[in-house]
Amino acid sequence: MKNVLAFGDSNTWGLVPGSRCLLRYPRNTRWTGVLEDRCESVHIIEEGLCGRTTAFEDEVRPGKNGVSALPEILENSPSLDAAIVMLGTNDCKTFFSLSADEIGEGLERCLDEIEKYVSPERILLVSPIHLKEDVWKPEKDPDFGVESVGVCKNLKRVYKRIAKERGTAFLAASDYAQSNDRDSEHLDAEGHRILSMVIHRKLREMQVV
Repeated sequence: MKNVLAFGDSNTWGLVPGSRCLLRYPRNTRWTGVLEDRCESVHIIEEGLCGRTTAFEDEVRPGKNGVSALPEILENSPSLDAAIVMLGTNDCKTFFSLSADEIGEGLERCLDEIEKYVSPERILLVSPIHLKEDVWKPEKDPDFGVESVGVCKNLKRVYKRIAKERGTAFLAASDYAQSNDRDSEHLDAEGHRILSMVIHRKLREMQVV
């Protein structure tokens, strides 16, 4: 049995778009669960957390710093054969005031930790789906602003460069899936299905599955 870590935020956790009480899609709808079903003899270790950033502290919601969580997660995980990393959306919130390049620096700190357990060529770096233009509206997620949309779009360029420099595999989720109109931020069930399909194809190219 191969073990593959899926490290991410609410779009890995499986948040139902627009659910104020943080409803979660069932395992057989989340991209992680669908991916595991597509793979033979592979266990996907789900490590998604709503609000998780790459490496930045949320003063209002503590415990969301990804790089701080990784040492314990990695130490407690069974021997890993590969890892999938999809983070960066929450770093685009206005109160962080970060550029795409600064978010990339946070992401690299996460990769530094993961590479202590997994070789770069066995890591799949996924840039997140785009925030839609109206994500900042009060009925959606006012933690974001108009400028957040552009920062999020630029993550693809930054992450692609990082992957090339570090020798990891790369996939842009935004090339295949989009956020649901209900909150302009999260994958719906169809988005999860599509993402599982393209990640599965990429893992086959990497000879992980």
